[in-house]
Amino acid sequence: MVDTIGPVRPMRADARRNYERLLEAAMAAFAEHGTEAPLDDIAKRAGVGSGTLYRHFPTRLDLVEAVFRLQMEQMLARTTDLLDEPDAGRALQVFLRRVVTHSNTYRGLASALMSALRSGGSALAQSCHTMVYDAAGQLLARAKAEGAVRADVDVLDLLKLVNGIALASEQDPDDPGLPDRLLVLLTRGLRP
Repeated sequence: MVDTIGPVRPMRADARRNYERLLEAAMAAFAEHGTEAPLDDIAKRAGVGSGTLYRHFPTRLDLVEAVFRLQMEQMLARTTDLLDEPDAGRALQVFLRRVVTHSNTYRGLASALMSALRSGGSALAQSCHTMVYDAAGQLLARAKAEGAVRADVDVLDLLKLVNGIALASEQDPDDPGLPDRLLVLLTRGLRP
C-alpha cells in the first residue's frame, strides 16, 4: 500500500462503501479462482470501475493483503475463546487448524504472503504476521506451561511448519484429508 506522510484522512462514505464492496468481490473471486483472479473482473463484480479498484489497491498484492488482513482479523477475533479453553494443548491444535484452513481459503494466498514476508513485505503483511505470531505465542506458552507441548518448541518454527502444511495442502487439492493428517503428525511431534 502507498505510504503517506502525516495523518491519514478518514474515507468518505462512498469511498468506504466502494472499498468494502471491492473486498467482498475479491474474497468471492479469490475463493473461486485463486489470488490470480482477474482484477478487472473483481472491479466489475463490485460494481465499480477499474480506476476505483486501483485507487484503493494499486497492486494485486495490496488487494491480496487487504483480503488476508480482513480474514485474519476475523479469525483472530475468534482466538480469544481459545485462551479460555481449559485444555491448552487442544486450544493450540484448534488454532493451528484455523490457520491452515484460513490459508487454504484462497488458492495462492499462502505462497503470495510468504513471498511478501521473505522479501521484506509490506507493512500490512508484517502486521498480519505479527498478529498471528502473537496469538500463536500466547497459546503456545499456555500449552508449554501445562506440559502439553515440549519446552523447546519455538513459535516461529511452529508457524513455518503450519504454513508448510497450508502450502502442501494447496498443492494437493484432491486430498481433502491431507491438512488434518499433517496436523496430527505435527501435534504428535510437539508433545514432550
